Amino acid sequence: MRNLILSAVLAGLSLFGATAQAEDIQAGKQYVELGSPVPVAQPGKIEVVELFWYGCPHCYQLEPTIQPWAEKLPEDVNFVRIPALFGGLWNIHGQMFLTLEAMGVEAKVHDAVFTAIHREGKKLATPEEMAEFLAGQGVDKDKFLSTFNSFAVKGQMEKAKKLAMAYQITGVPVLVVNGKYRFDLGTAGGPGGAIQVADHLIAKERAAQPAPAQ
Repeated sequence: MRNLILSAVLAGLSLFGATAQAEDIQAGKQYVELGSPVPVAQPGKIEVVELFWYGCPHCYQLEPTIQPWAEKLPEDVNFVRIPALFGGLWNIHGQMFLTLEAMGVEAKVHDAVFTAIHREGKKLATPEEMAEFLAGQGVDKDKFLSTFNSFAVKGQMEKAKKLAMAYQITGVPVLVVNGKYRFDLGTAGGPGGAIQVADHLIAKERAAQPAPAQ
């Protein structure tokens, strides 16, 4: 009986804590509202964008939290990764990501690229070095190199630059919900806090959508 009472009390405290945390999430505190909303990739869905760089230690820190969360998002939410392109290695690594995405193998090797850079000390600073490493992950070396230099990937690079400017980012990782709300690990309170803020804003956008016609 005592165990049942204790369980009920703990459950109540947990619910109270979750409610209090949701109420504490405010514009200007954990996130900022963009002055001009940015169009989403799939109209009709709530979009969550993660802007990142493979060489960023905080992006690497966020990955074990955001990946399983993204995999369980409901059908009305579209999760998108966009590389931040601030020059130098940022652009090289961003071009690698967009190449892998164009080849349809990004999800397969995303974690391996992070691990290679942050745990194995690889720089992956040239297309040739990338291709050699990725070949060990099952990616066709010649196809990677030809896609890396393709007009399609260069076009995606330009699109990524324009989106980063529209989101007004100055660093990474940054999350943007539905083209309206921007936040980072600092304002959100770490990886776990970022997920809480994202969930809160997804719920906010879902509640604001018009009810389906009867």
